[in-house]
Amino acid sequence: MRYLPLTQIDRDAMLGVIGVATIDDLFVDVPEAARLDGPIHGLPMHASEMAVERHMTALSRKNLTAGDGPFFLGCGAYKHHVPASVDHLIQRGEFLTAYTPYQPEIAQGTLQMLFEFQTQVARLLGTDVANASMYDGSTACWEAIGMARRITKRGKAILSSGLHPHYVSVAKTMAKFTGDALETSAPTLGAETDVDALIAAIDKDTSCVVVQYPDILGRITDLKPLADACHANKALLIAVVTEPVALGAIKSPGEMDADIVVGEGQSLGVGLQFGGPYVGLFGCKEKYVRQMPGRLCGETLDADGRRGFVLTLSTREQHIRREKATSNICTNSGLCALAFSIHMTLLGEAGLRQLAAINHAGAVAAAERLSQVPGVELVTTRFFNEFTLKLPVEARPIVRTLADRGILAGVSLGRLYPGEDALANGLVVAVTETTTAEDVETLAAALQEVLA
Repeated sequence: MRYLPLTQIDRDAMLGVIGVATIDDLFVDVPEAARLDGPIHGLPMHASEMAVERHMTALSRKNLTAGDGPFFLGCGAYKHHVPASVDHLIQRGEFLTAYTPYQPEIAQGTLQMLFEFQTQVARLLGTDVANASMYDGSTACWEAIGMARRITKRGKAILSSGLHPHYVSVAKTMAKFTGDALETSAPTLGAETDVDALIAAIDKDTSCVVVQYPDILGRITDLKPLADACHANKALLIAVVTEPVALGAIKSPGEMDADIVVGEGQSLGVGLQFGGPYVGLFGCKEKYVRQMPGRLCGETLDADGRRGFVLTLSTREQHIRREKATSNICTNSGLCALAFSIHMTLLGEAGLRQLAAINHAGAVAAAERLSQVPGVELVTTRFFNEFTLKLPVEARPIVRTLADRGILAGVSLGRLYPGEDALANGLVVAVTETTTAEDVETLAAALQEVLA
């Protein structure tokens, strides 16, 4: 039974108030080519609830999920073990149903959790301060670019070729509305990053340089020379971290003098979940805190001198005049931030470092084994838990063939960079603590067979 609470009279009244003649007038900004000209082909006009359930269940059984076999996908979304206690704790009623913490007197638990989350993120990223999270890594990346424009009063951002192409796509979409000029390029299938080229490209119009660490091919580089070059030209360095577990093993971007550090927190506490919801991390130097988007929770004392927590800084447009807002992001992915914080608390610093060491050791072993397959070349020489292989043939068909065998072999660069023939043979492989030696051997044997 369809649920249509509004009558045509109701709709006409609303359209009249809005000032348009038809509902179609509300979609004039959508390009004609992107609009449907009729019902979606192949979908029935109606079906019973039971029929829909049966159909959707049958479709879901066609999926190959992360736990069904050897899994080597990464590129910004990683399969880590999430302790059962994380899911148990985030489902407690006081967390699951808590509203956004405008009223500190009834939201002390939520505010304290966010305060602890900020502390964890700031220490992890190596920044002075961190906010109470963003939507995800890609939108946090764009918010950092916008923040750099406000600080420097310049409108050109240089994006590293090693920045995730999906993050680049989000930035390009948003830049259409702000007028920011974005300089972008595709990576080269080699061991070295583009730091020298980025340094050479910085000029007096540059607001920021955005670099991923480790980058889309898994490569790790020293960011200090790039930070120095940015600061010499009064530009900012923005570092993007898509795998926060890496920071348990490698120097944080903040330690290398990055001005703004953003990232994706999915690896800690948050499952793959079909691509979301995830949690954006955002930290910066203290001198830029007034330009930082989102919320900042702080510690204070109440009238009786007891420790308490409040919403210290909130820069979104709902709280202050729209033209003075630093962001229109209206949430902080609170439940995912809670999951991140619980997982981080369970690990502790020693646990995070141990987890990072396990990831790295597994990746090194996998890289050595897979590079022994005839015709396969290891491209990435400095990496954490993700590296790039160059196959003797295009990677996309190989990935599909192995998926048919129940092996999710990695992410083909041809999928991420369609039309870039020089990258077509690249395969990005991720290894975490959930990857076994048997998984690696299964992939190596299957890869050797299909490449023969």
